[in-house]
Amino acid sequence: MVIRRPLMRQLFSVACGASLLLALAGCSNYSENFQKSAKDYSSRLPGDPKMSRVQSYGSYRGLSTSRNSTAHDNVSFRYSSQLSYDVKTLPGVNSAIVMLAGQNAYVGIMTDWTATGTKSHGGADTREQDNTGTTEGVYNVDTGGRTPVYREMVTPYNSYFSHKDVSDLSSEFKQTIGSAVRKNHPEIEEVHISANREFVNQLLLFARASWSGEDTSGLTGDFNKLMKYMFSQGKDIPTPLGE
Repeated sequence: MVIRRPLMRQLFSVACGASLLLALAGCSNYSENFQKSAKDYSSRLPGDPKMSRVQSYGSYRGLSTSRNSTAHDNVSFRYSSQLSYDVKTLPGVNSAIVMLAGQNAYVGIMTDWTATGTKSHGGADTREQDNTGTTEGVYNVDTGGRTPVYREMVTPYNSYFSHKDVSDLSSEFKQTIGSAVRKNHPEIEEVHISANREFVNQLLLFARASWSGEDTSGLTGDFNKLMKYMFSQGKDIPTPLGE
């Protein structure tokens, strides 16, 4: 049987159309899976289920949803081991400290390589660490020192990652963290999140005071000073406990 040229063209067009539909379906499935992936925070599209809820985290630098100077005037604070664990188990989070203070929750984290899109600036590297010493067998590549600083949770060398500014974390990443905190604590109005190295290290000191069972009422003023400085442009510079 001889197929005439016009018929061959029709068959070719049908085959191409079918291939195109399959390709588009494949792209659609890939895009949908990409949005739903728990290990990726970079899509930030309207259809992404992680972004479909009301914003679950607080705003920063004077843009708090409460918009008043008393937003961080907490009367007490306490460490939550369960919430710290809940946040720590999220993709992209290596370590977490969650403190509860009235209707506020404060979250300090370190990030790692277990997720993509944790940064808000695309390819810009916002990490505060220099880990090049690992390839040279030293801790501090600047001095050649071989001894880590164990008194700090986050160090500037050979450490998991901190990020200087609160805006360095992507909105989808913060949304996921905020949702994890609010899941069993609907009374929380704002979840404030930072991966700043100094903030996380100071937050650890407050957490230690809380989980040790000591009276922390005398530390509330210092705690609030740290939160105001980090999240609402506080002018008073906080110093680590014990200094």
